[in-house]
Amino acid sequence: MGTDPMLNISIFTAFVLLTLFIVYRGSSTGSTTDYFAAGSQFTGAQNGIALSGDFMSAAAFLGIAGAIALHGYDGFLYSIGFLVGWLVNLLLVAELLRNTGRFTLGDVLSYRMKQRPVRAAAAVSTLVISLIYMVAQIAGAGSLVALLLDVHSAAGQALVIAGVGALMITYVLVGGMRGTTWVQIIKAVALMLCVALMALFLMGKFGFSITSLLQHAAEKNPLGERIFSPGTQYGKSEITKLDLVSLSLALIFGVAGLPHVLMRFYTVPNAVQARRSVVWATVTMSVFYLCTLVIGFGAGAISGTDSIVAAPGGENSAAPLLAYEIGGTVLLGVVAAVAFATILAVVAGLTLTASASFAHDVYANVIKRGHAEPGAEVKVARLTALIIGATSIIGGILVNGQNLAFLVSLAFAFAASANLSTLLYSLYWRRFNTRGTLWGVYGGLGICLLLVISSPVVSGTPTSIVPGVDFAWFPLNNPGLVSIPASFLFGYIGTLLGERESDDRADEMEVRSLTGIGAS
Repeated sequence: MGTDPMLNISIFTAFVLLTLFIVYRGSSTGSTTDYFAAGSQFTGAQNGIALSGDFMSAAAFLGIAGAIALHGYDGFLYSIGFLVGWLVNLLLVAELLRNTGRFTLGDVLSYRMKQRPVRAAAAVSTLVISLIYMVAQIAGAGSLVALLLDVHSAAGQALVIAGVGALMITYVLVGGMRGTTWVQIIKAVALMLCVALMALFLMGKFGFSITSLLQHAAEKNPLGERIFSPGTQYGKSEITKLDLVSLSLALIFGVAGLPHVLMRFYTVPNAVQARRSVVWATVTMSVFYLCTLVIGFGAGAISGTDSIVAAPGGENSAAPLLAYEIGGTVLLGVVAAVAFATILAVVAGLTLTASASFAHDVYANVIKRGHAEPGAEVKVARLTALIIGATSIIGGILVNGQNLAFLVSLAFAFAASANLSTLLYSLYWRRFNTRGTLWGVYGGLGICLLLVISSPVVSGTPTSIVPGVDFAWFPLNNPGLVSIPASFLFGYIGTLLGERESDDRADEMEVRSLTGIGAS
């Protein structure tokens, strides 16, 4: 690909410097409420766009476009799952969560339970899910910049990933939730404009005929017209069909358990604005996923699947390659800069969530028993961000080259397995107790981790993270089909075996969650 590295770097650097300036100008004050929840001052529309910016990640832009280009219909299933999951948030979670909590998921789960063990469990869950999600995003940044600079060596891509991680940590340390939110809003607008213009240009190139676009995509794909039907990726055997069901469950139910999405409901002043946030996010992402459908098939039609697979980053390079084909080096630089800002904003949000959970739930409420010194939580959160960032950099290097949408689907499986059951039980089941919470969180998290380690994702196939060995015994790539029902079962059994919690506290939580009385 005959790109101009200096022009690419110039566009790329300008965009990064602009977002860093925005983070600095919108940085939070030293107070805990401002750093973790931006003072709850954003409107539903602003928070909804920020939510979409937080959610429209490298997996959504790069991974899904590549999956559609190579696999067609089966690749678009990721978009459907990511979008439908927001209905669970809208109908079951957003309003009650905003009324009950203050900063983190641990606030809700521990409201009527024993504080210390439940908050510790919530923090462990948040850290694990955030790390898995961050690893996918940072790996995506490595693929993107490697394509931009034409870096093919593993060592070069590892250096790129390390640089991305360092920049991400800077966003969090400087901006807090307020600065991160403004970057996510601007990033979401830039990304929407980018994909909309690319989709519009593609439709114009094929005479605004979706039929012509699809025909050209089929001609350049070895699967031919099979890409328009289910089964190219998930219909080859009974196992792959079960894998599709498992993936769908993880995508649909995982959204309501993602810690960085749940934390965003605390940046608005009340439950009404929380509901509006979800509506705005859903509408924005609906348009976005329709555009990625056009971009994915357009990449297949213009670049061809062979070029996509051979490029640095593999199928994650479909959208950048398409940008170069239709707009040259300038458009490639713009698309790469927007996608990179997407990754930075998402990873910054994840880092902030994970560090806030450790500082607020573990440090302030478990270690200090609710008597932390003023400002200490923010200091601990910043130190935690450094540690989490370093860990995610190492993970990003290990999984570099894997499909990003697939990696993120694993994070969704963990979120649905560890958080969804306990969150719904806490909000809707009065009998639910501390033991049920702990069994649900640790049981769901543990079985999900065990099944992933024992699956073809880690070993046993040429595309596994560790391809040279084979210790896989669980046949599915995504564990959601087993781990999600298991977490509900663990929570139910644990509740029956545990002591009943105070009815007074349950009454208080019910009134607060439904009315917002007493919500901060």
